[in-house]
Amino acid sequence: MKKRNIFLVGTILIIGIIVGIALTARFRVQEISLAEKTGISDETLEFLGKLNASLTEVVEAVKPSVVNVSTTKTVKNPLQDLFDHPFFDKFFGEQFGGQQPKEFQTSSLGSGVIVSPDGYILTNNHVIEDAEEITVTLSDERTLKGKVVGADPKTDLAVIKIDAEGLPAAKFGSSSDLKVGEVVIAIGVPFGLSQTTTMGIVSAVGRSNVGIAEYEDFIQTDAAINPGNSGGAMVNIRGELVGINTAIFSTSGGYMGIGFAIPADMAKSVFQSILKYGKVIRGWLGVTIQSLTPELAEQFGIKDKKGAVVTEVLEDSPAQKGGLKRGDVVVEFAGKAVDSSVALKNMAAETPPGTKVEIKVFRDGKEKVLKVTLGEYPEKLAAAGGGGFENALKGVDVREITPEIRDALDIPDSINGVVVAGVAPDSPARGAIAQNDVIREINRKEIQGLDDYRAVASQIGPRDSVLLLVYRQGRNLYLTIRP
Repeated sequence: MKKRNIFLVGTILIIGIIVGIALTARFRVQEISLAEKTGISDETLEFLGKLNASLTEVVEAVKPSVVNVSTTKTVKNPLQDLFDHPFFDKFFGEQFGGQQPKEFQTSSLGSGVIVSPDGYILTNNHVIEDAEEITVTLSDERTLKGKVVGADPKTDLAVIKIDAEGLPAAKFGSSSDLKVGEVVIAIGVPFGLSQTTTMGIVSAVGRSNVGIAEYEDFIQTDAAINPGNSGGAMVNIRGELVGINTAIFSTSGGYMGIGFAIPADMAKSVFQSILKYGKVIRGWLGVTIQSLTPELAEQFGIKDKKGAVVTEVLEDSPAQKGGLKRGDVVVEFAGKAVDSSVALKNMAAETPPGTKVEIKVFRDGKEKVLKVTLGEYPEKLAAAGGGGFENALKGVDVREITPEIRDALDIPDSINGVVVAGVAPDSPARGAIAQNDVIREINRKEIQGLDDYRAVASQIGPRDSVLLLVYRQGRNLYLTIRP
């Protein structure tokens, strides 16, 4: 009996071994067949597996720092004035208009990024602008009330605070080190859904003239940034915060492969300034500038066609005290190359007031280094270039027509006025007036230069329409601007 049992156990073991070998051989055949069928090598599968696991690890590390930001505000019924018209009272009775709500509440959704464990959150200014109530939903589904600590419409950034401790904060990276082609990941809460992640590459850096904010230095990416993603995080492969998602470029309202993020360096500077002062403190040179074009570079005798041309030096400004003059071409600021007027503007703004910097310029064909101590940007100075009027010309930035500008833009000697350097996104004139237009008349009054422009523009009421005569690409045009 004992020998029989031993025999049975041995038989079962042998059968098990045979079955195991058969199954292993079968799976091995299937594996070989799959590899042969797809043509994917084991090395490739191993690499893709590691890549997949790495990206997942990065996202899982960052997601807890991205939050949903929900806001509500009360707005006036846009049809109320219409309902109050005597026409409706006459035909429908006085109670018709009275039954219509005079105001109602609206809500909007966006995203934010926790940047400190004690509850400070970075988001876009347009997400929280005019909000009466802010609700922040964390990744663990906790819902907390938020309050605005400070906002900066000039960069479309804002800082809000929630009452919490020990939160998972994103780690700032260096956006200045980003290279075109580098992989980035965008995380946000679009359409009020749970967190959504998209991946792409850096398509371009230093994007400006997009029309989103006054200070623009955007990171462009093909990672999908949808409505609701605004204020969310853009991170690199190390999980570092390199940008704050802000907008998409679209002609249809949908994703078209172009998204923009505010660089982390700019966002960090704004955050620290708001935290310290309650507002953004910017450095100030006191010049008006334009980018160096190939035509201007030829006129100034500069081989490297990059820089910013000084078109005006404001009286008693840091620039004047430091020796800058009209016609100087700024090519270097504090040891960094100046590629354009936008670059110089951002460099000066991000430098703390009181800082002494070396500015390299080309003057009369020679290189010169000047030392300038930056001042604090005076908010009331916006009208210095002509753009600070609260009327139909609000946000229209104009310059004197210097000989260099006349030559570069091919403006005939018979044409006088002021040249348009830019138009702010919120200006009533945006879409009507274009950069490089020459404003010759305002309301039939001739404009000879910047002084005339300021004198006439300052007399325009906040609700007055304006008739302009502009010179554009060889012909004169009349344009009407309504506030």
